[in-house]
Amino acid sequence: MGVLMSRRQTVERVQKVSLAVSAFKDGLREQPSTRRRAEAGTARQGTLEQEVQEAEEEALAGPSQPQETSASKAAWERLRDGRGVEPEEFDRANRFTPPAFIRPKRELHDDEPPDISLEQREQILNDEMCEICEVWTAESLFPCRICHRVYHDGCLRRMGYLQKDSAVEVTETAHTETGWSCYYCDNLNLLLTEEEMYSLMETLRNCKIIPGVCLTLDDFLHYKHQVHKQQFERTMPEAQEEQAAVQFNALDPDKKGHIEWQDFLSHESIQLLQKIRPQNALLRLLTPKERERARAAFLALDQDNDGFIGESECRQARHTWFRKHQKEMLSCNVSISHVGPISEGSPASSRNGKSPEKILPATKQEETSIDWPGFLRENVAYILAARPNSAALHLQPLA
Repeated sequence: MGVLMSRRQTVERVQKVSLAVSAFKDGLREQPSTRRRAEAGTARQGTLEQEVQEAEEEALAGPSQPQETSASKAAWERLRDGRGVEPEEFDRANRFTPPAFIRPKRELHDDEPPDISLEQREQILNDEMCEICEVWTAESLFPCRICHRVYHDGCLRRMGYLQKDSAVEVTETAHTETGWSCYYCDNLNLLLTEEEMYSLMETLRNCKIIPGVCLTLDDFLHYKHQVHKQQFERTMPEAQEEQAAVQFNALDPDKKGHIEWQDFLSHESIQLLQKIRPQNALLRLLTPKERERARAAFLALDQDNDGFIGESECRQARHTWFRKHQKEMLSCNVSISHVGPISEGSPASSRNGKSPEKILPATKQEETSIDWPGFLRENVAYILAARPNSAALHLQPLA
């Protein structure tokens, strides 16, 4: 009881301080002076902050309004800090303080191959108390499908991470096969280290990309052309341009004609991870839940239990990680092609223990065979790219 009272008092104290700070900032925001906001921005310490502000001034050179400059600077700060939404966009009354994200650091042994056994299953355990308020209320907690954290929907609302439109989605999917990703796992940009984030920001600044702005197909292709030219000092081939257009369509599943900023940022983050980090380092980013889903997918494809699958089956698995089709998921016809890796107890796994999509044994013998470690290396980037809740495919698998 003493521990619970202490945690409750701590939460109440944090809420009071948060409200006081919010009221103070609201008072500053009501003042018409833009000079004070500019001085507050330049008073920030750190080399990275100064670089961001200087680069943003260059990107916005020319006729522009002070309000646009201030909003753009705030967008660069959100990008640096890993925040996908601006707290000022929400009702500040009775809100919890947003978490301070800490970017990961590379370790010396990260490039060494991790020991992920196919035979040894991992025990999946979720936290017992809400990540935000540290209170246990059993069935009212929503688990993350990627990590071990659980949340109250009320706590998510007060954090500003759960709006009216997404509240129903979280309620319907958190306890289903599709699952729901928490705000840590939903943001692929948080996988980048400070050095990697600085590299990405340099690329965005050089290509005149403004954070928070949606990109059309022309914007996306123009950006890809600039990046390719800066990296290789030559024009991007037509085949790569067509591939970029396919990726744009994957990031725009609703055919709105543009891609959201958060989807674009997630795509660029996973692309950068693929370029900079070796596959062994990416494998270390997988959580126990993701490794278990990978085991289920491999065992479902390995019908003869020899520890190998065909190359075409491995490519097929790349399309299974993006489990975003809610209507198909709720249907009785469960298929590995559109739901994802089959877990034990799912409708598809009970059909004589075989995968719904049969691969002829002759095909497997004729093509290159891939073992369990190779299967993980080939699919790790797609597994990570499937973390966000968005319906967009942040890493379009090749045909």
